[in-house]
Amino acid sequence: MKHYHIISRVAIYLLAAVLFIFGVFHFLYPRDLLVYVPAFLVGGIKWAYVVGSAFILVAISFATNQFVKFSSYLLVVMLIIFILTIHVPNYMNAGDKEMKQLALINILKDTAIMGFALHIAAGAFHQHFQLDNSD
Repeated sequence: MKHYHIISRVAIYLLAAVLFIFGVFHFLYPRDLLVYVPAFLVGGIKWAYVVGSAFILVAISFATNQFVKFSSYLLVVMLIIFILTIHVPNYMNAGDKEMKQLALINILKDTAIMGFALHIAAGAFHQHFQLDNSD
């Protein structure tokens, strides 16, 4: 069982590294990401920084094994919002085949990360955020 725990921690650290890089990317290139902010949201470029901060905080949570269940669920909610407000509209309104494929890849990428975050949350038995004892 110890072997399984080591492998699962390595997988979580890999996801933390990816999320951290996504967060840093949001801070380094916020103008490139501005085109993905839905028009109905006020604040514009500030959303790139908010999302970047969220990615970095989740990465820190995973790396330090603190508030993992809570941050996993927040990451899932954020990714659902991304899929529904950014990627699906981009897929539906894509003008050419390449943009449609890119939107589909983003939908699948966020869905995969969301699934991994749910798996991490389900395995976070010892965390402070518990919905019930049968978890």
